[in-house]
Amino acid sequence: MMQIRRSQERGYADHGWLKSHHSFSFAGYHDPAWMGWGNLRVINEDRIAPGMGFGTHGHRDMEIISYVLQGNLAHKDSMGNVKGIPPGDVQRMSAGKGVMHSEFNHAPDQTTHFLQIWIEPNVRGIEPGYEQKTFADVDKRGLLRLVASPDGAQGSVGIHADAALYAGLLNAEESAELALDPGRKAYVHVVRGALDVNGQHLNTGDAALLQGETLLQLAHGEDAEVLVFDLVA
Repeated sequence: MMQIRRSQERGYADHGWLKSHHSFSFAGYHDPAWMGWGNLRVINEDRIAPGMGFGTHGHRDMEIISYVLQGNLAHKDSMGNVKGIPPGDVQRMSAGKGVMHSEFNHAPDQTTHFLQIWIEPNVRGIEPGYEQKTFADVDKRGLLRLVASPDGAQGSVGIHADAALYAGLLNAEESAELALDPGRKAYVHVVRGALDVNGQHLNTGDAALLQGETLLQLAHGEDAEVLVFDLVA
């Protein structure tokens, strides 16, 4: 079974300094049909205006991944991390028993465009943690590169969740496949561009939700960047 959700069907919030599309219920957007998929709870596509950002706020018991598409996301947290997250980096913050952080766009003339991803952990009350790694475009070109996993396999960031995240860049004749466990769920999010997912054409912001499938096939990319999640059912 594969269900397609188009970009325009997502929730949307315009706060002036922040424009955000919500793939699942979040804050003021609530739809009981879209509360998450497996243990994937949040995908927010955020655009932060120059000089603006999220002030210090707290999280608990959540694996939070930031995936920057444009600009730079300035991160500061109660663990002592002060980092800039550029495109190509994957940042993982394990909120655990509690963490405070802020996220800002300090550029005077450029919007910061990024995906904020929340995955429910399989352990709770742990010490909060932070990890950030760079994944070059060449390592994602024409394939699905593992960027987050429970055991940090293949140089990915490690998450405290029964989930894996892959990133890929596909154009023209490039294609990629991923074997799926039919007892689990998968989620494909087109970050930008367009491509075919198991024969269905998806555009920027579209998503495919898969369950009971054994193979994911990505092809006919048009400058496509894609994220693929392997999730519990």
